[in-house]
Amino acid sequence: MSTQRPENVPAIEDWSRLLDGKVAVVTGGGEGIGGAIARLFAQHGAALEIAEIDPERAGRVVSDVEAAGGTARAHVLDVREAADVGRLAAAVLETHGGIDVLVNNVGDYRPLAPFRSSTPETWDAMYRINFHHVLLVTHAFLEPMIERGGGSIVNLHSVEGMRGYPAEPVYGAMKAAVAQFTTCLAVAHGRHGIRVNGIGTDLCQTPQVDYISGWEEHEDLWTSWAPVGRLGWPEEQARVALFLASDLSSYVTGHNVPVDGGTRAGGGWFWSPAARRFVNRPTEL
Repeated sequence: MSTQRPENVPAIEDWSRLLDGKVAVVTGGGEGIGGAIARLFAQHGAALEIAEIDPERAGRVVSDVEAAGGTARAHVLDVREAADVGRLAAAVLETHGGIDVLVNNVGDYRPLAPFRSSTPETWDAMYRINFHHVLLVTHAFLEPMIERGGGSIVNLHSVEGMRGYPAEPVYGAMKAAVAQFTTCLAVAHGRHGIRVNGIGTDLCQTPQVDYISGWEEHEDLWTSWAPVGRLGWPEEQARVALFLASDLSSYVTGHNVPVDGGTRAGGGWFWSPAARRFVNRPTEL
């Protein structure tokens, strides 16, 4: 067996610019985890194309990136709509001719409907916001990525797709679908130079999921809730996304990484006789 380094192992010459020269598309990149990913990717040299449904958030993240010396363009659209995704792909490919990194970040736990009281309408809404758009956006950019010679796809889902989620089984199923799609796509297209990995988030403070309000008096209980003993932040999710998007992870594909402070490893949901429902916060037991 040769001890010589193969020519196709990527060299990393500048660790401060891990995405230099790369074109990256980030969906839901206006705030929260998506915003943190966009800002960090720009810091590492990526030319950013951000899909965002809210014009104010879109403008804010572009301003932040440009103020820091980066390059970003926002597209105000709804990734659940095929026509909007088509417009996004056309604009990106017309400008850059291809794409190197795709981050499917959009998702939501709402409408939160326990299965017994859910309806076909809530199932469809849950599907469209959590899985359908992943198929649409990935399908739009996969062929151009292959034609460019390869790239990295990072799918944000949830630790609830990697464990039982009694509060909303349909949500858990959609997140599990993203995780399995990630694994299957990685196997299907690894030989085309495409790496596909996922991030299962939990306990991350975002505008969508607020773990701070109402928790101020219970700071001492974080050690019971999260094995790492504290709340997580979008920047910590973004660092893992950067690893998976860059050549730091050049031999990593098909994996779903829990970025959850250890909650999946440590347990999760518990039945509370007092609350008469499943809970995952120590104060509710």
